[in-house]
Amino acid sequence: MKVTIVGGAGGVGASTAFNLALMRGPHEVAIVDSRPEMVSSHVMDFEQVLELSPGCDLRAGDMSDLGDSDVAVLLSSSPLVAGMPRIEYLAKNALIADALADALASGWGGVVIVVTNPVDPLVTRLQQRTGLDRRRVLGYTLNDSLRLRTGLGKALAVPPGSVEAWVIGEHGDLSVPLYERVEVNGAPVMLTPAQVAVAEEYRRTWYPRHVALDSGRSSTWTSGLGVARMISALDGDGELWPASIVLEGEYGIHDVAVAVPATIGRGGAERIHEWELSADELSALHSSAEFVRAATAG
Repeated sequence: MKVTIVGGAGGVGASTAFNLALMRGPHEVAIVDSRPEMVSSHVMDFEQVLELSPGCDLRAGDMSDLGDSDVAVLLSSSPLVAGMPRIEYLAKNALIADALADALASGWGGVVIVVTNPVDPLVTRLQQRTGLDRRRVLGYTLNDSLRLRTGLGKALAVPPGSVEAWVIGEHGDLSVPLYERVEVNGAPVMLTPAQVAVAEEYRRTWYPRHVALDSGRSSTWTSGLGVARMISALDGDGELWPASIVLEGEYGIHDVAVAVPATIGRGGAERIHEWELSADELSALHSSAEFVRAATAG
């Protein structure tokens, strides 16, 4: 599998490449960035990583590498600004997404993973601009579910990795946690209002608390590992993931991308699952979709 990481010299891009190396899969990874010195620095470092974890080919690349790539990962972004919501990055980051879309040749057969924020409007825009099958343009949104799982772990006093829980909808303030589908060690759990409140406090405040640190970095380690595992899933037999996908009637939503549960495999989103939602959850999902639609249209 050939993977081209556009924006690969940044923290998340380098973390993604590093995690792919640790997985020891037979990946060819091309790192593309507007900062060639940073790319060279990472590649020189990765040469020694591969002595400890061989199997992956990591090198500097350019936009021409997209032509024969199986996976294109969009990570380039305008700089983070403390206190700025994700949607405010749309105008500048849309130009970056357009450049990627225009670099893909007609008939390109790979899968795009969009990590750049705001994910859902950019997935919608990129799919429309490229004309790619909607199942091959996926937005990375796993972090929302991971933060919910962490919050629930704190509320339930269980170790990390014990909770399975899902967040769908817009990757932002209008995300939709599915509290009725929570499991701990594979067993369904009925949550108390107090437990939900603890999880919600953690989930809703994580991003503003992190950005307020003004560290200039995003969720480098979480996103890098998550994106690497999503890439790996695209080379597998099918895994259940939350992913932003342009919908065509699923959940009553048309022509706009929001995160939904999907089986990810060699064809991209091999199956989009329509889980049974409560009336409130479905209403919230529709509100997410309309927010993304308005942002994309604007």
